[in-house]
Amino acid sequence: MSRHASVTIDNVETVTRGEVSPDMAEYAAEKVRGLARYCPEPVLHARVTLTRLPNPAAERPATAQVNLDLNGRPVRAQATGVSVREAVDMVHSKLQRMLPEFGRHWEAIRGGVPSPALDEWRHRSEPAHRTAAFPRPSEERQVVRRKSFTLPRENVDDAVAEMNQMDYDFHLFTEVGSGQDSVVYRAAPTGYRLAQVNPQPDQIEASEIAPTVSEHPAPRLTVAEAAQRLELIGLPFLFFAEAGSGRGCAIYHRYDGHYGLITPAA
Repeated sequence: MSRHASVTIDNVETVTRGEVSPDMAEYAAEKVRGLARYCPEPVLHARVTLTRLPNPAAERPATAQVNLDLNGRPVRAQATGVSVREAVDMVHSKLQRMLPEFGRHWEAIRGGVPSPALDEWRHRSEPAHRTAAFPRPSEERQVVRRKSFTLPRENVDDAVAEMNQMDYDFHLFTEVGSGQDSVVYRAAPTGYRLAQVNPQPDQIEASEIAPTVSEHPAPRLTVAEAAQRLELIGLPFLFFAEAGSGRGCAIYHRYDGHYGLITPAA
């Protein structure tokens, strides 16, 4: 019998956007309930968000996102597909792999010793298929979502673990050794890259993961200037130092063709 057999996911909140049928929402909820056997902690809440973009030109217009509250610890996964069903099946498969590995990671933290599987978990996670943004004309794009929070002070290992746990493309944090606002993201050749407001490579705390470190300071920009530069570089996000405060911020493309902005709390 599985040691997680007593875990159940009884109440699954479903949110749909675009042309998603009620039957497909129930299918997704049932798939999420079936993840209970893989959960290393009690599930306090579960939400699945299904989106189908009104864009016939998109190769993968459907997105399935699952958010789980595992005993107070958030876990997030996202996948896209040609159909909503394909996106649901893909995010379900991803979580089947992710959840047991999170359990091993948490046990290592509780025991105060590194887990032999920890490095393997961090590096082999399959990146999500990212949905192409809705082709909104650039003159119509705005920052429609702003998130501000106190940046966690952590080392690179913890930052990467949190990024993978939430299935994000990047993670904004304050690197504990240098005290610099920083961002970590997936990149070759080591698998991860670190950028800082004012790079201090010799001050970065030692970690199992050795990311490549950008030698360039973050550009100092207003939010409007950052949005313009994001358009020019053609990447999913831009890390920059806010012109007034000098703090590290990130602006990114949303699925709806607008922008999201993450800033540190004062």
